[in-house]
Amino acid sequence: MFTGIVEGTGAVRDRTETDDGLRLRIGVDGFDDLHHGQSISVSGVCLTVEEYGTGGASGSDGGEAAGDEPGWFEVFLASETVAKTYLGGVREGDAVNVERAMPADGRFDGHVVQGHVDTVAEVTGIERVGEDWRFTFEIPEGHGDYLVDKGSVTLDGISLTVAEKRDGEFDVAIIPTTYDLTTLSEKSVGDPVHLEVDVIAKYVENMLDGYV
Repeated sequence: MFTGIVEGTGAVRDRTETDDGLRLRIGVDGFDDLHHGQSISVSGVCLTVEEYGTGGASGSDGGEAAGDEPGWFEVFLASETVAKTYLGGVREGDAVNVERAMPADGRFDGHVVQGHVDTVAEVTGIERVGEDWRFTFEIPEGHGDYLVDKGSVTLDGISLTVAEKRDGEFDVAIIPTTYDLTTLSEKSVGDPVHLEVDVIAKYVENMLDGYV
């Protein structure tokens, strides 16, 4: 489980396409507790660490960290993940949001985020409002019922609050810290984002199915 409080951004160092999917190597700073089999959120997609290295130290494969990278980890995306997310289109140098799974004794600052992306949405507007930003996103077909004013939503792994919902789109307010520490600062109108709706809404829908 994740909280949507992104720890920082990593950069795609390498991508290798295989018959079964895609393998990505991602460079990160300060992640000194990586281990094989660890769950990690990459721009909102829950993936599993296969190999890793930290500043030239041996990784899970017994090798050395590549080049002068301060640290890195590798993840594999199965064909279904490639098809349902935009990670299949990332290239070397692209930035991604990274969050390690929440520890059992950790502070819960965001909301329940599974890392199970529901769909890919599109940025339809970006406006500077004082020191903040207001981002507008489309509401993909079939997902409008899960979004409510002042409700939680996850975009590219970031826990955010719906500021306003309208027909076919919704807004979120982005504070400077979130803008600076995540990939939102690199987004433009027309760019894709991973959308994960609040899982609580799904449970409510399931429990009420057949009653309303």
